Amino acid sequence: MADETDFNLDELDEPQRPVDSGGPADEASTHVPDRPRSASDLEAVYDIPVQVSAVLGKSHMQVNQLLKLGRGAVVELDRKVGEAIDIYVNNRLVARGEVVVVEERLGVTMTEIIKTDRG
Repeated sequence: MADETDFNLDELDEPQRPVDSGGPADEASTHVPDRPRSASDLEAVYDIPVQVSAVLGKSHMQVNQLLKLGRGAVVELDRKVGEAIDIYVNNRLVARGEVVVVEERLGVTMTEIIKTDRG
């Protein structure tokens, strides 16, 4: 998997330490770009659009079964009532949560953040 960085806003004030590559010490091999140090340093990415998907469950069926579905048909999903749903950002699983109702609309409350090591 590719590299993913997770950090809390509390961690943003930590000083950045250079990486020792073990080889000859030149500026290019020991320089690590600065991490954002405060929430205001992240403003450059605030307007980047992302796609957020909440997956209630999945089902597998053959095309002929799919074509037979009509109005009012029920498709059984692989999740049970009350089981956490998956929350994806740009097709990457980032959290799990619960479905909630907010002013007559469906919403999602995140209950668990998924940390993945990419590398």
